Amino acid sequence: MASDDRTIVREIAHRIFGGMQRYFAEFSDITKRSRVCYLDRDWAGLQADAAERLDLHGQIVRCVVADVRDKLGDRVAEKLLWPSIKVAYIEMIVDAATRRQAESFFNSVSRRIFSTVGVNPDIEFVESCCGEPSMEEDPDLLRSFAFGDDSVGTDRDWALVLRRMMEFYCGDARFADLERDLELADAELNRRLTLRWGRYSIDSVEMADAMFFRGRRAYLVGRIASSVEVLPFVIVLVHREQGVSIDAVLVDENEASIIFSFTRSYLHVDVAHPDALIAFLKSIMPLKPLAELYTAIGFNKHGKTELYRDVLNHLSQSSEKFVYARGDTGLVMIVFTLPSYDVVFKVIRDKPLPPKTMTRRDVRTKYQLVFKHDRAGRLVDAQEFEHLEFALDRFSDALLEELRTSASESISISGGYVDLKHVYTERRITPLNLYLREEPIDRALAAVTDYGQAIKDLAFSNIFPGDLLLKNFGVTRHGRVIFYDYDELCLLTSCHFRKMPVARDYDEEMSAEPWFYVADNDIFPEEFPSFLCLRGVIGEHFDKVHGDLFTPGYWREIQQRHLAEEIIEICPYPFHRRLHPELAGL
Repeated sequence: MASDDRTIVREIAHRIFGGMQRYFAEFSDITKRSRVCYLDRDWAGLQADAAERLDLHGQIVRCVVADVRDKLGDRVAEKLLWPSIKVAYIEMIVDAATRRQAESFFNSVSRRIFSTVGVNPDIEFVESCCGEPSMEEDPDLLRSFAFGDDSVGTDRDWALVLRRMMEFYCGDARFADLERDLELADAELNRRLTLRWGRYSIDSVEMADAMFFRGRRAYLVGRIASSVEVLPFVIVLVHREQGVSIDAVLVDENEASIIFSFTRSYLHVDVAHPDALIAFLKSIMPLKPLAELYTAIGFNKHGKTELYRDVLNHLSQSSEKFVYARGDTGLVMIVFTLPSYDVVFKVIRDKPLPPKTMTRRDVRTKYQLVFKHDRAGRLVDAQEFEHLEFALDRFSDALLEELRTSASESISISGGYVDLKHVYTERRITPLNLYLREEPIDRALAAVTDYGQAIKDLAFSNIFPGDLLLKNFGVTRHGRVIFYDYDELCLLTSCHFRKMPVARDYDEEMSAEPWFYVADNDIFPEEFPSFLCLRGVIGEHFDKVHGDLFTPGYWREIQQRHLAEEIIEICPYPFHRRLHPELAGL
């Protein structure tokens, strides 16, 4: 390589590296503000920071791409140059605390410049150069809290340990009633651990050095090790007008996993070595994919990288084909999956099937709304990809034919490969209509109860699903019901909830078409029972528990609370885990 080329290679690598450093510096600055906003109860500030952080990666990548294009000029797409740029970049990030995410940053730049179809290992990081994340990358990641000489769990032991934690993490916070909180948390921990272990002893209690923030809650996340097993340990702090309170202590993997769910907005946690933190979180939630853990703490772009690597790895270890996902045929999307993989792929149809009428732009706008909105534990986080490429023979014949004839704007076929030009991925879950049909009655009743609560939680976050049909909701492995079909989703405050007019005569009553004016945003809750198709015991149960959903008054009241700028609390763990249930909603 000529000396001039070596100079330009180093400069381009340096400019990308500089953009990466700027991204992580600004990401960290925004994340650091979460603690201040939490202590000041500045919920509007937290929301603004969350939105700013979501946009940050795209903004900086666009600036870097423009800078690189300007510097390279006509040589910007010279593929013989970019492998050398990648090598120079590797040398720059080798000691970076965020080197895995730095690889994803480079990929974002190179893919924008080349509009890469599939993958090109010469100009992007298909496999990481860093191996699996490890806690050893940050020796200061965890902080230990000892019980003292007597390691047998007693009421006094937990109170003392929890007090030390509050002094360390929250010494600058004003508590509403810390002594009462310690007493309640102490009793709850001993009750649950005794039920699980009998007379138990503790080997260690280790907590992540940083706090996690989301909304009005802060989380201390760690683990409890006994001679029997290691359990996740999450302390939840809520800041109300009276001060900070310990709202819950969680020692169950499922409950911890829901805090880091793919249905929730991203947490804010300021750490110097995010990969070490991810390794720790994986140790207490082993069923969580790396992609979801990275995404949960705000590194959604690197989460996409990890997801794509996982897809490629799964394909390499199997011969199965992409097939239609279980559930009713999508009217707007073609939805497919690999039978043994828990992710679905969704491409937009060229023309929606009747009666749907939305455009491609409408659909993308809905998904963008969900990306930036508070998902409140009830909306699936969708990852948007461009130009994913898979071998033609990995698609079933029926699926391939429909993609070819009904999604030509979303896919192209060439050289034995299918290029998914635009596709969304989501965690695969069981459609609610199938779940209610296939599961025992006790599980069906629990699911339909949570279905109603899911609708209410969405309303509390100012979301109306638009289409409440059971097929548009799904059930996670934790038994939670969530919404995943965003075709008709809208802000609740944009809807007009009306009472059904009373027919004036027989002809109006028997008319097949509405005999009164109906605007596009008019909603008639009294009609919900007729198309939800909840029959028998399940229908009676739903009406008993959630019958208020069938009244316009319920929806108007929620609208008024939003218009009054009230932040409606949505608890991310079971109500019975709350130490202060009497304060719920305050």
